[in-house]
Amino acid sequence: MKKYAVTLTEEERNYLTEMTSKGRHRSQKVLNALTLLACDEGEHQGVRSTNAEISKVLNTSMRKIGRVKKRFVTQGLDVALDGKKSDRVYEKKADGDFEAHLIALSCSKPPEGYARWSLRLLADRVVELNYIDSISHETVRRVLKKTNLNPGGKMSG
Repeated sequence: MKKYAVTLTEEERNYLTEMTSKGRHRSQKVLNALTLLACDEGEHQGVRSTNAEISKVLNTSMRKIGRVKKRFVTQGLDVALDGKKSDRVYEKKADGDFEAHLIALSCSKPPEGYARWSLRLLADRVVELNYIDSISHETVRRVLKKTNLNPGGKMSG
């Protein structure tokens, strides 16, 4: 029993055919479009292929074909081609007040025994000073890069 049957309208077939034959598109989008064209069971489809044949021709897995078909049937053509956007929302740790403290600290004299501030030193120091609960050196790098500051440069300090 087929779980998801793809039935494309003539407009959808024309759109997918045009997209796969010309223009610049992501490879996965083109692969998904070719999968949908091959899986079509509508009246506008000439030759019908099985999932195994499609898998072999497009050099993709049977699971990917099943996922593309499922997304098309349940969520529509756009989601089937591009995939679903992530719903995850990341909380921003570094606000303007923290950034000001970090910049001021990076411009100050480095600790004794060090010639300049490193990203890890800065991250440890802002946690020591209770400007923030925890932070990675990578976040410190992004904040300083955004402000065009180089903690290891000759002009800092």
